[in-house]
Amino acid sequence: MPVSDELFYLLFLFGFYATTVVTYFALGYGLTWVNDRNPERKIQKGRGSDKRRHAEIRQSLASMFSACLPLTIGLYAQQKGWAPAPWALNWWAAVPLFVLCMFLYDTWFYFMHRLLHTKWLYPLHALHHKSVAPTIWSTYSEDVLDNFLLQGFSAVIVFIVPFPPAILIGQRLFEHFNGMFGHCGFEYFASSSARYPSPLLCTTFHDQHHSGFSIQLRQLFLVLGSRAGYDFAKLRPAREEVRGGGTAAQIQSGHWLRPTSGRRRQERYEHRIRQHDG
Repeated sequence: MPVSDELFYLLFLFGFYATTVVTYFALGYGLTWVNDRNPERKIQKGRGSDKRRHAEIRQSLASMFSACLPLTIGLYAQQKGWAPAPWALNWWAAVPLFVLCMFLYDTWFYFMHRLLHTKWLYPLHALHHKSVAPTIWSTYSEDVLDNFLLQGFSAVIVFIVPFPPAILIGQRLFEHFNGMFGHCGFEYFASSSARYPSPLLCTTFHDQHHSGFSIQLRQLFLVLGSRAGYDFAKLRPAREEVRGGGTAAQIQSGHWLRPTSGRRRQERYEHRIRQHDG
């Protein structure tokens, strides 16, 4: 008996959620094992602990579901014909489409993240920033609506750019793992590929966003924000050539940061927010 579209995508939603949860714990425990054996890679030395781990995991189990929902909505809209028919996926087009999808997602994430840092929506985002020294368990520790807005890209982009389903699924999986590495609190990727003028980012940038609130609202690229005058940190070449990506101390020393007036304005705003919350 044929399965209805509704049942199929309901099963897809719960199956994708289960995959997200399993890989969250698998990578979480695996990377924690690696981190424990590389303490010199810790970005915020002497700060942070596992005291919030259980609370973060409980919140993450709910938030991961809201992260899977927009993808399911987007694929369902394509299947029902409400969105333009997706492009055919060819081997020669897969990489360019994936890169385009990641860039558009990162643009969405930047502006949505920027909105969540306004005084109107920050109360929704404040839960995520309770993790001042984030760990890998902090990745999804956020309000379910907060995460739905950040991941809502998949439910919207299908009406604008008809990406093949495989590209949308691949983007969500990539963002899942990228987000976990970005919150792990240990730096393994700060190499020449993550220095100015390269657009790529490393774990340190998002870690500094949690510790200082005022820098780096993007996930992958450092292009649009700086041109629009919104980014609060810019990469500049470190004088040292750090083998294997460099230590947290070298990265945190300030070689990689150049404050802007926008950064100072945001710091003053976040200081008022923290006073209000405190």
